[in-house]
Amino acid sequence: MHRKTWFEFHDHPVYPGFLRDLVTDALQAIWNTMEIYSPVGPRLERALTVSHAIRVIDLCSGAGGPWLRFSREFARRDGPAPEILLTDRFPSKAMIRQIESAAEQRLSYNPDPVDARLIPAELAGFRTIFSTFHHFEPAEARSILRNAFDQRLGIGIFEAAKRDLRTIVSVIGVPLLSLRLAPRIRPFRWSRIFWTWCLPLVPLTLWTDGVLSCLRSYSQADLRELISGMASQDYRWEIGEEQGGPVPVTYLLGYPFSPLQSQYEIEAALQQQVETPPAA
Repeated sequence: MHRKTWFEFHDHPVYPGFLRDLVTDALQAIWNTMEIYSPVGPRLERALTVSHAIRVIDLCSGAGGPWLRFSREFARRDGPAPEILLTDRFPSKAMIRQIESAAEQRLSYNPDPVDARLIPAELAGFRTIFSTFHHFEPAEARSILRNAFDQRLGIGIFEAAKRDLRTIVSVIGVPLLSLRLAPRIRPFRWSRIFWTWCLPLVPLTLWTDGVLSCLRSYSQADLRELISGMASQDYRWEIGEEQGGPVPVTYLLGYPFSPLQSQYEIEAALQQQVETPPAA
């Protein structure tokens, strides 16, 4: 495994909480604007369908990630949409207030800290981690995957960060986007303008942590190594890369399915989910 061991500034315990919220808000705005994770939406939805998931536990949610978009898109399709619970080790108070004020029906944010390495038993459901799996060292990452596998719970890992020159170079555009998007982020805050434009710690953090994220990311070969030894007839692993956005997204999906389902039936269910258009 060639992954590097580094730390990211906004993930460090001594990094000021108010700045961490500004950084995660900026990341959220960039993800939404560029639709970074849109290409993996259909694949994730198929996994939820095959595993009959009725609840999603999103880990390391920060400012909500792509679930703010996915929750609405999935709800417009035929069949029941799962409930989504966002969680984080440092819950975003601003995002909690935003979700509550918007009265989102199937989306909520747990106000209590949740560590992805020690998930409470009552938080059962299909687990997802967007953009932050590289924060965990190999032993921790393997433990997270092993826990889901042993409990026969679904898990989805999605990362835009990648150890290649193209992705690292593209990180240069992230702080520039944060400068442009800062006045549009709601709720509007003068502190966001100050720490983005006047004393640009937010763009600087986005750039340095973006490069470090790429260096710390897990390749597809690394992910295969992490799940080595986790094999069962009633559990399926998928590893690959989805194109279609500004940068490719690496994914690892694991989910339970009935051994009575034939390969043909599973593939037919997946294909039907792809072909089902959103309801008007």
